[in-house]
Amino acid sequence: MDTWVEGGCLCKTVRYRVSGEPQAKALCHCHTCRLASGAPSVAWTVFPSSKFSFLAGKPTAFHSSPGVVRTFCGNCGTPLTYQSTSRAEAIDVTTVSLDNPQDFAPTKEIWSEHRISWEVLNPALPHYSRSSVGALPTGA
Repeated sequence: MDTWVEGGCLCKTVRYRVSGEPQAKALCHCHTCRLASGAPSVAWTVFPSSKFSFLAGKPTAFHSSPGVVRTFCGNCGTPLTYQSTSRAEAIDVTTVSLDNPQDFAPTKEIWSEHRISWEVLNPALPHYSRSSVGALPTGA
């Protein structure tokens, strides 16, 4: 039986629920994630999209690049999800929008080639220049 976890936005207008084990937990340094969040990096927890549902509110959707839809609360602006048509079976949830983000610590850092110079990479985690899918970690 799957364990359910919930999360939502700052103003509590949008709430979601997801179940199952995360497929990945990553800290992303890409330019687009930085702009979408207004932060130097974004922690993502990836779940099967079939196990995700919004419980309350309707998030605003934004097509940030071809084949990519990000959602956020239209009221308070909290970034919530990322979905790509190239991986329709998965949904990335902003880790800090989960009710218990401490239970989903990143296990890798991705898009490190986009990292801003003053943000330090965690030496305990593997780093990937770009996506980790099919890639080997770098020494960076």
